[in-house]
Amino acid sequence: MPQIHGQNIVACIWDFDKTLIPGYMQSPLFDHYGVDPDLFWKEVNQLPDLYSSRGQKVSPDTIYLNHLLSYVKNGLMRGLTNQKLMELGSELEFCKGLPTFFKELAEIAYEKEFKSNDFKVEHYIISTGLAQMIKGSAVYDYVEDVFACEFIESPVPPNFMSQSELSLPIDLEISQVGMTVDNTIKTRFIFEINKGSNKNESIDVNTSIPHEDRRVPFEQMIYVADGPSDVPVFAVIKQMGGKAYAVYDSNNEKEFEQTCDLVERSRVHNNGPADYEKSSPTAIWMRQKVREIMRQMVKKRQDQLEERSSSPPRHISVEKQEGLSAPTKQDTLWK
Repeated sequence: MPQIHGQNIVACIWDFDKTLIPGYMQSPLFDHYGVDPDLFWKEVNQLPDLYSSRGQKVSPDTIYLNHLLSYVKNGLMRGLTNQKLMELGSELEFCKGLPTFFKELAEIAYEKEFKSNDFKVEHYIISTGLAQMIKGSAVYDYVEDVFACEFIESPVPPNFMSQSELSLPIDLEISQVGMTVDNTIKTRFIFEINKGSNKNESIDVNTSIPHEDRRVPFEQMIYVADGPSDVPVFAVIKQMGGKAYAVYDSNNEKEFEQTCDLVERSRVHNNGPADYEKSSPTAIWMRQKVREIMRQMVKKRQDQLEERSSSPPRHISVEKQEGLSAPTKQDTLWK
């Protein structure tokens, strides 16, 4: 029975903030509206306890989305739209070597060793940040898919199904949260990439699919992120046979210690600076792992070919025995 997918893809899966960019993506947003980022994040950090005192539970990873909407509603970020978020995303500055490094990794599939195998490197971003800012950034052209938080500008009204035409407000603004991605939900999108449900809507992420029919096997995945908050994804990737790598700011000793701790506790395979220039340890490690995975893919194909194919027919020798004449053509047997 033929496979549903060719399993010819290496998936490089990336966190965003402090992994691909030095800081947090909201910085251009705060600069544009003159918002003090330190004050904003200080407020966000206090919100879980504040709402808890009211008997309400919130997600610490994504409550900042609601606080952004509060800033919009109260006029501090008046007129903020998804289009504006994309425009601000174009201002994001990336770590050294990006986005060129994404292209360099993709080109490994065309090296002499692999080019006859129709292999492909795909890049994915899974982030608790803002999808529209990522889509507006310089790296987006090199990315296969983005899984991140999204806003709705014009929520539909009650009884909308009975209305023939839905009117839009004159002044658009983001007003509701459409998609939330926290550090635990990130694992769901790993399984979407694995099963191919992000490419085929008919495949539900909860559907049981045999390993050999999944679009990107876990052992063909590499996950790169910046630290302890990504432990849930690190654990899934590593447990399932993929590669996990933690990056740090080379000027931040605390971040270095955190990623070293992840290595020592076997949460990740290795760590290195968030620097993707050709000679950096991180770039070297990534190139080596992509090639290592592709070599395993070649071996897997060879093993499958040998398993599914029979040996070609050959002559069976018939030894001349005492009292018997040498075999004629008619005596030749075929396997």
